[in-house]
Amino acid sequence: MNEGPRDLHDDRVATLLREATEKMSPRGYPARLVERALVTSTDRFVVVGSPLGKLYVGAGPRGVRLVRRGGSAEEFAREYRRRFGRLLAQSDDARTCKLAEEVARAFAGEKAQVPLDLSETTPFQRRVLEVVGSIPRGEVRPYLWVAREAGSAGASRAVGTVMANNPVPLLVPCHRVVRNDGTTGGYAFGAEQKVRLLELEGVPTKEIARTPYLATPTTGIVCHATCRNARRIRPENRQHFRTAADAVEAGYRPCEVCRPVTIRDAG
Repeated sequence: MNEGPRDLHDDRVATLLREATEKMSPRGYPARLVERALVTSTDRFVVVGSPLGKLYVGAGPRGVRLVRRGGSAEEFAREYRRRFGRLLAQSDDARTCKLAEEVARAFAGEKAQVPLDLSETTPFQRRVLEVVGSIPRGEVRPYLWVAREAGSAGASRAVGTVMANNPVPLLVPCHRVVRNDGTTGGYAFGAEQKVRLLELEGVPTKEIARTPYLATPTTGIVCHATCRNARRIRPENRQHFRTAADAVEAGYRPCEVCRPVTIRDAG
């Protein structure tokens, strides 16, 4: 497991527990029981390397709840407590070590089993995050597509808000969501980092900004330019389109794999 700021667990949390025990123990109520209750309400965090450098990953009993970059462990713990009302400590128990290993695999683009706890999000936010989590590595989808797949066609601006507040970036790959015109757009960790992540995954960011959709007369199908089917189109057969609607008007039908949105409303 990666090294982290152990003092947060050994000193800071111990101090918080002592102070909370003193404040919360009513007269005649065993302090040890209050302390035990506080310990059981303490979540765990790990520090994991990623393509963006060191990331703090906080998890509760049901899974990862927060991922952040930069700052100190104390700042991360404060944000975690502010959002979820729970203390946070570093741990090296077997379960936490296993979680750290799986998170590191996920950050490296490998198959991994990382449980996520999105229980603090709204139903709409959860649907959006689940849809974004289904976007394959090396592919991108526009906000409008995410909105439709989440059951709220036309709500691409609301999707953008969800992406900006994604509690678990990289694990829910919001960097794979681009503007409706194919340009990469903003990112919580910075627009340049978004481009870097996409290009590490093999996404031709400059090309999709010019022509987000590709079609071929050999099949009569139009795809998102990063769809696995689009990548098999021979260069001489590629027909470039700014919108899927343009391709449909030209006689092409939408790919059943990447399901491009064929209406003109950009949401």
